Amino acid sequence: MPQLAPSRKIFDVCIIGSGAGGGTAAKVLTEGGLNVIMLEAGPRLRPETDFKEHVWPYELAHRGADIGGRARFELNDEFMAPNGFWNIEGEPYTTAPGSSFRWFRSRIEGGRTNHWGRIALRFGPADFKARSTDGVGDDWPISYEDLAPYYGKVESFIGVFGSKENIPNAPDGNFLPPPQPRCTENLVKKACDHLNITCVPSRLAILTVPLNGRPACHYCAQCGRGCLTASNFSSSQVMIPVAQATGRFTMIANAMAREIVVGKNGKAEAVSYIDKTTRREDRVYAKAVVVAASSCESARLLLNSRSATFPEGLANSSGVVGRYLTDSVGSHLAGHFPQLEKMPAHNHDGVGGMHLYMPWWKFGQKNDFLRGYHIEFGGGRNLPGVGNFDWVSAQQEGYGISLKQRCRSAYGTVIGFAGRGEMIPNPNSYCELDPKVVDQWGVPVLRFHWQWGENEIKMARHMQETFRSIIETAGGTVLGHAATDERSPSSISEGGTIIHESGTVRMGNDPKTSALNSNCQAHDVKNVFVADAAPFVTNPDKNPTLSIMALSWRTSEYLLAQARKGNL
Repeated sequence: MPQLAPSRKIFDVCIIGSGAGGGTAAKVLTEGGLNVIMLEAGPRLRPETDFKEHVWPYELAHRGADIGGRARFELNDEFMAPNGFWNIEGEPYTTAPGSSFRWFRSRIEGGRTNHWGRIALRFGPADFKARSTDGVGDDWPISYEDLAPYYGKVESFIGVFGSKENIPNAPDGNFLPPPQPRCTENLVKKACDHLNITCVPSRLAILTVPLNGRPACHYCAQCGRGCLTASNFSSSQVMIPVAQATGRFTMIANAMAREIVVGKNGKAEAVSYIDKTTRREDRVYAKAVVVAASSCESARLLLNSRSATFPEGLANSSGVVGRYLTDSVGSHLAGHFPQLEKMPAHNHDGVGGMHLYMPWWKFGQKNDFLRGYHIEFGGGRNLPGVGNFDWVSAQQEGYGISLKQRCRSAYGTVIGFAGRGEMIPNPNSYCELDPKVVDQWGVPVLRFHWQWGENEIKMARHMQETFRSIIETAGGTVLGHAATDERSPSSISEGGTIIHESGTVRMGNDPKTSALNSNCQAHDVKNVFVADAAPFVTNPDKNPTLSIMALSWRTSEYLLAQARKGNL
């Protein structure tokens, strides 16, 4: 007797990735009535066991430095909220000869939003119209006015503190009250005022008052370790619970997306993934796919989704997938401030990040480089971290009581400055599939090509000069060697290390020069959308996460409207 094959479940939308873009899409789409399935390459998050928010160094096997001290000079020490890695066993990536690029990946529910800096800055009107402003690069197919309502929706839902300042090209938002400056920040602000450098309250996604059932920050200042109270924003604790509460959300954890499968009608019909626990391949079926795996991972997935219809990868008839890769321009310098040695011992209260920052103060002026940068800074008597006293030990001979006394007197006297500037896309910075190397599941990995342009090198040089001016004006002494050669590798960050990759699946009006339209919908495949930083046309000096969420919210509302019209 003939057997009938069981009918397979078809979801309305499959979202790949659970970070800022994926989590936002899940919230908007499920609240809008769609049934959503999400694929996450890592495990589910368990804050009560995964976060080390209030853990002391002696409670960890390696006091936070990891085996052999390998995390001593890295971002991802053992205190950090889980699963952030520069290198993942079995999941390599490669760099082309002559290139240097590092790729930070998070394999857990919520992705990088578990441990990001929470700096939430709107892009400005000129950031969307770069070519129209200075004649270089390309304009976005949307304007600030198109995205502004969605910035407002995100800010009102997640909570962002700040102040109304009317700064050119650094738009104000819907802000919660900012925390008061600490003594170190007042010291820097006084110097900035003297130098005519704008210094204002930061704009961070951390609650200073209760909002939407989440309590205000309790000022333990350990945001990078995760937050048990969800007072700082993470997709895993703020967006995904809302989606789950609708009853229309399913997550498959430890699911490594391998390929978006296209049906005979030319539309995406399924996503093939590897179950990392069983090592078996499976598929989920959906009427639409939202790719939000992070810029480079999303490009990799599209490039690996090759078929007879799309031999160069899905949504890549233009050939731009993987191209226009950018990261923020970074440079840093620290200063020692002897006057802080005289400060009485005190708690360094506040959020886990800066209370003040310096937005680009020379907008509209002629400089020897295009675009601009902002300055992040911090220091003072925060909780000592891994390697906190290394510089003291390197400069102070001796041991025992004399060394301890020197460490105590030096504690809280260092302030570090970091620039975050705009990189202009160039043809020498991109990612592609490595023709020879595959990961442990047999999926081709990415190969990175990277080159800073002259504009970025000049910008980093200007950062160094500015940091030195602020430090010396504030009565401090520069620590270490400030680069004097504008090409010195010490003056500009290594590609990827600021962790602001964007631009690999760019949006635009012309299908010949862009992969997505103005709604982040693939020109080639109308039921595929991208909802991370990959659609960005430029990578302004503002940190990208708030814009990822705003753009994802806008894209999701468009997708929702199309679903209601039966257009998926």
